[in-house]
Amino acid sequence: MNRPADHPEIPAPKIGVLLINLGTPNAPEPGAVKLYLREFLSDPRVVEIPQLVWQPILRGIILNTRPKKSAHAYRQVWMEEGSPLAVHTRRQAEALQGAFGPEVIVDHAMRYGQPAIAERLDALQAQGCTRILAAPLYPQYCAATTATAVDEVFRHLRHKRWLPAVRTLPPYHDDPAYIAALAESLRASLAALDFAPEALIASFHGMPQRTLELGDPYHCHCRKTARLLSEALGRELEVAFQSRFGRAKWLEPATDRVLTALPGKGVRKVAIFAPGFAADCLETLEELAIRGRDTFLTAGGTDFAYLPCLNESGEGMTMLRILLARELEGWAGAQ
Repeated sequence: MNRPADHPEIPAPKIGVLLINLGTPNAPEPGAVKLYLREFLSDPRVVEIPQLVWQPILRGIILNTRPKKSAHAYRQVWMEEGSPLAVHTRRQAEALQGAFGPEVIVDHAMRYGQPAIAERLDALQAQGCTRILAAPLYPQYCAATTATAVDEVFRHLRHKRWLPAVRTLPPYHDDPAYIAALAESLRASLAALDFAPEALIASFHGMPQRTLELGDPYHCHCRKTARLLSEALGRELEVAFQSRFGRAKWLEPATDRVLTALPGKGVRKVAIFAPGFAADCLETLEELAIRGRDTFLTAGGTDFAYLPCLNESGEGMTMLRILLARELEGWAGAQ
């Protein structure tokens, strides 16, 4: 049957894959950082304090003191193309374009900042995507990361009249493809060092202890990742948690305290990596590679190395192709 002459143009049906990461300011300047932190720290999934109590603290103290300090940290790791997290996430999406057939469009978004999830969902629908796989790039599930990304996807779509079919990428903390990619990447990074680390530290992003007590599986996922990776590498890993914030009790042991204590135990050569991050960012490049190094050497260490995240490496992209292809199975055009 022929389409009526006045019928609006409808693009051919396609499938969208939206890679989602946490977010970043648009520039390493206090004003841009303040806008980013306001959005990030106003998320009740991130700060689980009643907003009537939290917002005066956030707007009265934190947003008037922290942006300048954070902007300085961002400037130390900023790339010519922009924030490391934004650059690597964009490169991952570009490398996956065409990997699942011509009908699958791969895009990326940030939960906080730009490009926004709402904007990229609209763009995918405008290109004809009637099925969308939302893929939060967090190996270990946490309500403050995975859940809030999925929340934002459905929060935006709830205002649409014509909804796409939606799938979400599950956590992959124990997936063989993820463990194999990490092991291969670490072996290559360790082989390139000019010293033999006496300790290998897996530093995961910290979370308040309360999240574990309330049922968040994040701590267990981190521990399982470390155990499986230790078995794959055939060597023991030291597990630590970084990025404490505020006065609440956080998951332990703390990365900075571990680095401070190791030289006193006779461990003076270490390598550290961050298996919970899909791409290098402020927390890996400034907190670990710069401040972590200073902490360890000041405490008496002699050799320190930060080993990079998977980013858009061959190992990392092979892993993402496997994970995403699995979730696209049964949808037309997926290979």
